[in-house]
Amino acid sequence: MKTIWTNGCFDILHPGHIELFKACKSLGDRLIVGIDSDEKVRLDKGVERPINDICHRYSILSSIKYIDIVHVFGSKIELEQLIEFYNPDVLVVGGDWRKGDIVGSDYAKEVRFFNRVGGYSSTNLINRIRKL
Repeated sequence: MKTIWTNGCFDILHPGHIELFKACKSLGDRLIVGIDSDEKVRLDKGVERPINDICHRYSILSSIKYIDIVHVFGSKIELEQLIEFYNPDVLVVGGDWRKGDIVGSDYAKEVRFFNRVGGYSSTNLINRIRKL
């Protein structure tokens, strides 16, 4: 069984996220998605985030047909431990991480990059909503 891993906040889902999940699932048999805890999102993105709490985000992700398993993590250490545990065949990360430190890359057989689709961004979407 070929295992694929990806992770993120997934605060407000948009078509770019669905394309990510679809692409990830096409690479293997099992897609595992890690999601940042509410506390980690606040630390990374500010006190007004997440818009949707962990229960909401977990519930929605769990219902997406491309995703087989969802895990919540609260720190880089927890994320790395989860990736080590699953030892994925492919770790898929955003294209903006090409020159960054990719957490868990030592435990994946391969790292692939996924570029944004159509310029979608949860942050941009939230900013547009706030301007209304």
